[in-house]
Amino acid sequence: MLGGIEVQEKEIGYISNYYKKISVAAVEMTDGPVSVNDNLHIKGHTTDLELKVDSMEIEHEAVMEAKQGDSIGLKVPEKVRRKDKVYKIID
Repeated sequence: MLGGIEVQEKEIGYISNYYKKISVAAVEMTDGPVSVNDNLHIKGHTTDLELKVDSMEIEHEAVMEAKQGDSIGLKVPEKVRRKDKVYKIID
């Protein structure tokens, strides 16, 4: 519940790697799509983070959308861990 509004989430992938020096998470997309400006929730044993997708990359190329089967690079504001689940927040 967010401000009295029920928030729906859909699992779209998981963290496969985290690059600490550049604060980038590698996300394996198991479902989709996800687009720039979508809101995501990354959840794990010690991770609980919400963020807005400002940009993402596939193979070092900026993309506006990713789909099932893609591996994307995503800038994150704090450390995430391998196997953390990635959820898309649906308004």
